[in-house]
Amino acid sequence: MEKEKKQIALNIVSHHVNHKGFGAGAIDLSNLSSIIIDGDEAYIDLGALHAKSKVERRIKFTMDKSAVPNGRQVWVVWVAVDRNEAGAFYGGVTASEMLIDSEARVGWKILADHVNQMDRALKRRIALDGLGARERALLRKVLIEHNESWWNNSDEQLKRELSPDSP
Repeated sequence: MEKEKKQIALNIVSHHVNHKGFGAGAIDLSNLSSIIIDGDEAYIDLGALHAKSKVERRIKFTMDKSAVPNGRQVWVVWVAVDRNEAGAFYGGVTASEMLIDSEARVGWKILADHVNQMDRALKRRIALDGLGARERALLRKVLIEHNESWWNNSDEQLKRELSPDSP
């Protein structure tokens, strides 16, 4: 009889954490979602959690931005949902940039930045640097349409950063 292999989790081990055995330090992605902002469209795509969103499929990624001269800017927004006495809310929201040239099937992204931004969202941080007014409006719309009570329960910092008058 063959022994079943242990399932390996994505381990992120910090030097500040006392690593104690198999699976310790693994990120729990159960409360994390991803939203893709591509041009004038924003939508939830959980495939981004494993770098397999609709826009990432069949794309060969490089860390050399100059290798994607005709790439369009696409954002992955990491959203962590949390719960307090008032109910669920959007606790952490961060954004990571990509360039995608679908025709040439090449793209640019910094995977380490994506992982770091996921981690920041899981730590309930708001970091939307780089998002313009159009992207912020699209993100606000998706969050409200997905669950308005979660939006209403969310921190005022998120609402300010996604307000129509935000820079």
